[in-house]
Amino acid sequence: MKLSEKRNSNFTPHPETDGPIKAVLVDVTELKKRMTQYGEKDEFRLVFETEVIDEENDRRFCIWSRGYTPSLNEKAALRKDLKKMMGRELTQLELDEFDLEALIGHGVKLIIQHETKDDRTYANISFMSPDKDKALKPSGKYIRVRDRDTEGVGQTEAKAEESGWESVVVHVGKYKGNKLGEVDEAGVAKLIDGWLPKAKADGKADDAALVAALTELADILGSDDY
Repeated sequence: MKLSEKRNSNFTPHPETDGPIKAVLVDVTELKKRMTQYGEKDEFRLVFETEVIDEENDRRFCIWSRGYTPSLNEKAALRKDLKKMMGRELTQLELDEFDLEALIGHGVKLIIQHETKDDRTYANISFMSPDKDKALKPSGKYIRVRDRDTEGVGQTEAKAEESGWESVVVHVGKYKGNKLGEVDEAGVAKLIDGWLPKAKADGKADDAALVAALTELADILGSDDY
């Protein structure tokens, strides 16, 4: 999962780790429509609280997984990562019906690595396995996304932890006032192909956030032009 500190100067990505660290699953987010390289998909994320202490905010760091589509197909990213988390393949009974909520509190070990792109720092989970030792317990300080106030600090943090382009508000054209994550695939293509080149050339400060978001999204979608 990518974390961006661009729109929230108080947010610090999870530090890199030299090796595996203890973590515990503390949230399974609700489905949300996202633009992926394969078009618009319903996705959710897993949130892990780790043993690493965020001293500035007096709590443990959390890290969000990549986005998952709700599929247990043998090629699905979710099934592959569940196998890593549990240290085994899913049983047929679990494949017939798997309750992700039952995994809340499940202990794992993670390796976190950083990636720098367009002057932004992202934290990614590069390794995942079950914690077969004394598993880490949730601290109780993390509030699940579904339980957060719409305008609360926790909600701001959640937005910062998600991929940054989705929360940028479009300020031009047909989709003015909508978050980029809410714009359909055709609208995104129109913004990338029609608006982005001129906005980059003009270099206006008011366009900077949307330019950065569309540039990131163009890269996700595999465009060779940006």
